[in-house]
Formats: sequence, C-alpha cells, structure tokens
Amino acid sequence: MSHNTMSGPVHVLPPAEWPTPHPGCAVCKALADQRHQAQTAADYSKVSDCNVEIREHKDQHPRRRR
Repeated sequence: MSHNTMSGPVHVLPPAEWPTPHPGCAVCKALADQRHQAQTAADYSKVSDCNVEIREHKDQHPRRRR
C-alpha cells in the first residue's frame, strides 16, 4: 500500500529589486531601455534576462573608493 504525504512548506523569496544602470554607461542604458520595452510587452522572461545582464555588466564598472 502506498502512502502519500505532503512535503514541508516551500519558502519563496520576493523578487530581487531591479538593478540600476551605471550612470553614464551606454551599455547599461541600452539594457535598461530593452528591459522597459520588454516590461511594456509583458515579456517578463526578457525583463529577467535584462536584469541579469545589467547586474553582470555593472560589476565590470570600477567601484568608487570610500
């Protein structure tokens, strides 16, 4: 005889905030524009892709020293 039981609860985190483009960077601006167009078209997969690209590209910018 088979016993079916429920597994424990699934904890889902809220979506991460959208990364902000680096000021003055043409690549970041183009990605942000693509993200906006994708959001307008309800293409949330593309929005997510743009967010990843902005986040990864932004890491290439030099950081200010404090």
